[in-house]
Amino acid sequence: MAEPLWTSSEICTATGGLLQGAEFEVAGVSIDTRTLEPGDLFVALKGERDGFVYARDAFERGAAGALTYQPVEGPHIEVEDTLVALERMGVVARMRSPALRGAVTGSVGKTSVTQAIKTALELAGPAHGSVKSYNNHVGVPLTLARMPKGTRRAVFEIGMNHAGEIEPLARMVEPHAACVTTVGPVHIENFADGEAGVARAKGEIFSGLVPGGTAVLNADDPWFGLLSAMAKAEGARIESFGSGEGCSARLTGFEPHGGGAVVRARLDGRDIDFTIAQNGAHWGPNSLCALLMLRALDVDLDVAFEALARFGPLPGRGLESRIGLPGGGAFTLIDESYNANPMSMRAAFATLKAHPAGGRRIAVLTDMLELGAAAAQRHAELAGPLQDAGIDLVFCAGPLMRALWDVLPPGLRGGWATSAAELASEVQGALRAGDVVVVKGSNGSKAWQVAQALASEGAPAPVRGAA
Repeated sequence: MAEPLWTSSEICTATGGLLQGAEFEVAGVSIDTRTLEPGDLFVALKGERDGFVYARDAFERGAAGALTYQPVEGPHIEVEDTLVALERMGVVARMRSPALRGAVTGSVGKTSVTQAIKTALELAGPAHGSVKSYNNHVGVPLTLARMPKGTRRAVFEIGMNHAGEIEPLARMVEPHAACVTTVGPVHIENFADGEAGVARAKGEIFSGLVPGGTAVLNADDPWFGLLSAMAKAEGARIESFGSGEGCSARLTGFEPHGGGAVVRARLDGRDIDFTIAQNGAHWGPNSLCALLMLRALDVDLDVAFEALARFGPLPGRGLESRIGLPGGGAFTLIDESYNANPMSMRAAFATLKAHPAGGRRIAVLTDMLELGAAAAQRHAELAGPLQDAGIDLVFCAGPLMRALWDVLPPGLRGGWATSAAELASEVQGALRAGDVVVVKGSNGSKAWQVAQALASEGAPAPVRGAA
């Protein structure tokens, strides 16, 4: 029988809670009854609806026990604050495991890079890591609390909306290696000093590094100097990736081919080339970031190469599908609908430019959010990159995208609507066989509604592509 993830006695010791009812053992930790697995511990968090009201549902779904702040029917452990208790469980889980830990943040690419690293860690031995985008004040301690005692390596995604949010999470994880993929104008409305504030907030990740830990940084990023100084102040050893001389991993070539690419680089002065299952140009530096992180976590280079050759695009982050059209033929959908900012928009346009399209290249864009007072201007500034990428047709949705629409050349204008839902049918009616369509926008502006509508045209067949 497999060793339990937690016993009720261990949970009580970690949290200072009081057991009510029979002792129990759990195989997992859940905060959501919709995804709870039999044998899980249900953690009742306070939110829009108090979590304890879902305890009955949790037990009906097979929960072995609950962690609550009020009495419930069934074996449970009572604490004053369940989020604090979850944090304490996370710290204990970290302390009882010998795992080498990595932490990933950045304005663009952190989820995909985290999952690429996780793919390699799983090939290298007992591993653990973030699922989806569990990167906030709940997701990070939850991921830690789920870490089995025998884990050898783990990777954690850490995100933020405001200054001061990453530091406590980084100190909770205590990574042996931490990276910042890149810094850009994301959540910028929350920073009075703009991107400089974003960069400093991202640099908080180095505050949690173990003594002598590794900081992996993008040398092509304009904030490389600031981030290097922050990392060095924490005693970190700097590893860099980028296109210039002096990088630990220097990108010398990127050759997309169909659903993947060949990356050419110099790693500590030695020429290497390897295949990845992504064809977006931004995956050149992303793959080098992952390689340096994996090396810092004691993963063999051959294992890292194998993982990058396997790791395909994530849903909403470049997943590519061929979709049948009602009148015959098919178009290619590149679903980038999970989120967007000016940097990731430009990367998506570059990916579309490089795609071996048999028809038109079409961009379907919804509002980018949290860009502050200059939001309209940042939308309008996308007109140049769209034209440089040779995009044939542009569809826009949302009040901010109207600023882009107004400056587009008439020949590029496909359509504009007030919302993603309204735009979807207009895009559907314009599609032809051979078209390649990228859907990109912030999650809050519901770009996913367009992607979902386009995917319903026919029976999608996923293929590898950019992420």
